[in-house]
Amino acid sequence: MTRGPKPKENAVRRNVHKHAQQLAAGATEGRALPPGLGVQTTGAKRFWKTWATSPQAAKWAETDWAELEITVKLVDAFYLGDHKMAGEIRQRVSKWGATVEDRARLRMSIDGDEDQDPDETAGPEAAAPTTTDMDDELYRLLSEN
Repeated sequence: MTRGPKPKENAVRRNVHKHAQQLAAGATEGRALPPGLGVQTTGAKRFWKTWATSPQAAKWAETDWAELEITVKLVDAFYLGDHKMAGEIRQRVSKWGATVEDRARLRMSIDGDEDQDPDETAGPEAAAPTTTDMDDELYRLLSEN
């Protein structure tokens, strides 16, 4: 037996949050990685590219870009072997809506055009690092210990 009154047929949900964000699907133009940051690893460069072109980045203020610069330095340190950075990186990216759970908590949703191939929207300069580069970097990271 359920408690409370029986729900009305065709009930309309009215508790839409006034600060919910609806983001457009697909990559944004983003920004180039500032050369002055001195990022050394392919993983950190890939991290920057992923976040700089994410749907969330379309609504970022200057302070958000500054946070990305700090975070990419932490990611660079992580790929250079400082694995203590993992927790801090996770906390920072969760505030941007990194996972489905994070986006739900932030009341953030991305318009879905699931049929669109992300490689079709990216230009030639947006090519992902080759598998060989990523494999070499992973091998180097794992063989250090």
